[in-house]
Amino acid sequence: MMVIVSKYLIPKGYTAITLFPFIILRKEEYRENAILLNHEKIHLRQQLELFILPFYLWYCIEFLIRLLIHKKWHKAYRNISFEREAYANENTPDYLKNRRLLSFTSFI
Repeated sequence: MMVIVSKYLIPKGYTAITLFPFIILRKEEYRENAILLNHEKIHLRQQLELFILPFYLWYCIEFLIRLLIHKKWHKAYRNISFEREAYANENTPDYLKNRRLLSFTSFI
């Protein structure tokens, strides 16, 4: 895992983004936020198991579908299956040790 800090690479309103193999944080102090880092590590695993590019395609398509359904950007984002898995498990430090392959599919 490679962590980069740059407020310029993060979309406004977000604290971090994961672009394999990087976790990019808006602020230096987020390096100490274990929950945030665990959330982003879950995204790293999701990206790896979908061979990276298909992850981004699925993510964007699912976001657009959720946006049509919910009509609100933040609600659409929070309902993407990848985000739902990450938010549901970000407080579980050992989640990735026991996570099953393609676990995000249970959040579709």
